[in-house]
Amino acid sequence: MNAGSLFGRQSASLLGLDVSPSSVKLVELSQDRAGNLVLERCGIEPFEAGWISDGNIEKFDEVVEATRRLVSRSGTKTKQVAMALPASVVITKKIILPGGLSERELEVQVETEANQYIPFSLDEVALDFCVVGPSPTSAGDVEVVIAASRKEKVEDRQGLAEACGLTPVVMDVENYASRLAANRIIARLPGGGADAVIALIEIGAMSSNMQVLRNDELLYERDQVFGGAQLTQMLARQYGFTQEEAETKKRSGELPEDYAQTVLEPFVESLSQEIERALKFFFTSTPHNKVDYILLAGGTAGLSGLTEVVTQHTNFPCQVVNPFDGMEIGKGVREKKMLREAPSYLTACGLAMRRFAR
Repeated sequence: MNAGSLFGRQSASLLGLDVSPSSVKLVELSQDRAGNLVLERCGIEPFEAGWISDGNIEKFDEVVEATRRLVSRSGTKTKQVAMALPASVVITKKIILPGGLSERELEVQVETEANQYIPFSLDEVALDFCVVGPSPTSAGDVEVVIAASRKEKVEDRQGLAEACGLTPVVMDVENYASRLAANRIIARLPGGGADAVIALIEIGAMSSNMQVLRNDELLYERDQVFGGAQLTQMLARQYGFTQEEAETKKRSGELPEDYAQTVLEPFVESLSQEIERALKFFFTSTPHNKVDYILLAGGTAGLSGLTEVVTQHTNFPCQVVNPFDGMEIGKGVREKKMLREAPSYLTACGLAMRRFAR
């Protein structure tokens, strides 16, 4: 499997490595004899502002050094990694093709179809496809997802891994990986989450992404420019900190006594309003007028009082995602630290799960 593949599968040991604007996250999973997932390792190494911008690695040496530190500190011996590209740099499209085609015939058909949707030469892109299953609308045909990204975007991630002594074997799309991990959590909801409309909201540093799901189907997706970095900015303005000081204090919890009332509560209120606004866009763009659950992920998701305020604004039950819920915890994991950081690991967990995906 080469790094140009966006839907790779692996059975050998595999690290999930999620490179985001704010940090790099690592997850390694295994299975016990009964087939239950075991969390062997996880860790986060923060980045400074500007190291990653719009999905591009702007400070390559600094990102490599931070990733090396994370891999070394984790103690893993695994060299193969699954990584992901931001959805913003990947073109995805569902198409319908005749059933019964050979792999080579599928490739030819996919390339022909891709020419219609990709605004640059196929020589410049990493292109892959995945047969989802029988077409729901056309008997005898199959539904296929095409994914394409410019080669330099894939090569950036590939180069980062190789500079850290790792071997990239799977290149995914961030939102696909997060959905894979979220499906485990949805399956643990009442009734196994069957027919439930789920709003999965990942709150990143600079932006937030909402995916609305039902029975493994993506109903709606929206990005909003609002994230945890705005809390850092509010801290800096309120107390005269530099951005770096504010970020450090936010991570360590060493904050002024009036922080909760002066900074945290207004930010939680603003974030809840953004989530409410995103849901309203979903309702006005689709036949739906409610969701059954709101699942929050990302480093900002665990803020005190956030789930309660979101429920007050939306009238829908809200909870924070722990992608490791129901897994066995290996000896190499500091469980209390992991539980605090768990919402940040959704995408990295999904990447690590590619080892077992079929």
